[in-house]
Amino acid sequence: MVVQDSTDAGEARVGVRLEPFLHQVGGHLSVMKYDEHTVCKPLISQEQRFYESLPLAMKRFTPQYKGTITVHLQKDSRGHLSLVATPLKENRGPFKVSTESAAVAIWQTLQQTTGSSGGAHPLVQWQLAHSLEERPATSLLRSEFHLNAPVSTLVEDVKGNQAERRSFNPWGLQCHQAHLTRLCTEYPENQRHRFLLLENVVSQYKHPCILDLKMGTRQHGDDASEEKKARHMHKCAQSTSACLGVRICGMQVYQVDKKHFLCKDKYYGRKLSVEGFRQALHQFLHDGTRLRMELLEPIQCQLRALLSVIRSQSSYRFYSSSLLIIYDGQEPPERTAHGSSSGGVSKVDIRMIDFAHTTYKGSWDERNSYDGPDTGYIFGLENLIQILQDIQEGE
Repeated sequence: MVVQDSTDAGEARVGVRLEPFLHQVGGHLSVMKYDEHTVCKPLISQEQRFYESLPLAMKRFTPQYKGTITVHLQKDSRGHLSLVATPLKENRGPFKVSTESAAVAIWQTLQQTTGSSGGAHPLVQWQLAHSLEERPATSLLRSEFHLNAPVSTLVEDVKGNQAERRSFNPWGLQCHQAHLTRLCTEYPENQRHRFLLLENVVSQYKHPCILDLKMGTRQHGDDASEEKKARHMHKCAQSTSACLGVRICGMQVYQVDKKHFLCKDKYYGRKLSVEGFRQALHQFLHDGTRLRMELLEPIQCQLRALLSVIRSQSSYRFYSSSLLIIYDGQEPPERTAHGSSSGGVSKVDIRMIDFAHTTYKGSWDERNSYDGPDTGYIFGLENLIQILQDIQEGE
């Protein structure tokens, strides 16, 4: 949505009201939707420099970097909060986002019901897979959850016709809520913030199934305090990060029989054993009616290609970065009874994200210099490929 803002000189300036990105499944920084093909996130200098000096071989495995924007908090006459982006001169002009989009509708309904705090909305029904004796907000974070939005104002199409029932992962909305709260309490309203513009890697999918994997045996960056270092080392030691070099940070998989996303969060991922991790991978590839066998080979093929690239990147350490595995929960209509599509190999995507703690020779704030490739990341990729191969052979 394009909005008008004013500078100190009183001249009008066009801005873009950012939307919560409804397909964020992990991480703690809020990812926002800028337009249909672009997302943005708070700028961290180390991550920006990584994208600007990205090795050519890695480009196919990372989101396209599209530059930066400035963002500020804006409050309307009713006290509703939003983030408004002002494109920089080197970026293309603002893209007009439809006010009928699901993200705008959900967030506006939340704010109309609860005020600017954006708290729990009575029409958004949390269906916990198992009851926990915790406060609702806590159990939301620490359980398997489904988010359904069976509200007509949220699922009408642009002509006002009733559209299909949709479901959304609540993690992105939760990150957005926390981000707005932090900006409100820590900064003046007119404070300008810099955001990175990145490719929306799921824009081509109708029902994007996403697995967010925290890669490597070490998660703390070289700049971590002793307290933070100890905390991250404990998380790794107590999870599959230590024994597999990979752990689940978040997941959503579309269930075709129930027409909603089955969602898992990072707290679920931390508790998994090696066998639990294998079962979770199996679940990620299961649509509620069958295992999507046709996806296993293309996923492994792309992971092997990534493995080859990582092995060739001397001095790079991808601490605390994630790897996304993406496919469409909406199967092609021409799929045969044997689970294959006449259109050829099923579309899958493998993307590395989150490089705030990535270090390499020549990086501006390099504290330590490393030789050779990232063995922890390689260890995780090798185990991931092997587990997927075991699932394939077991079926």
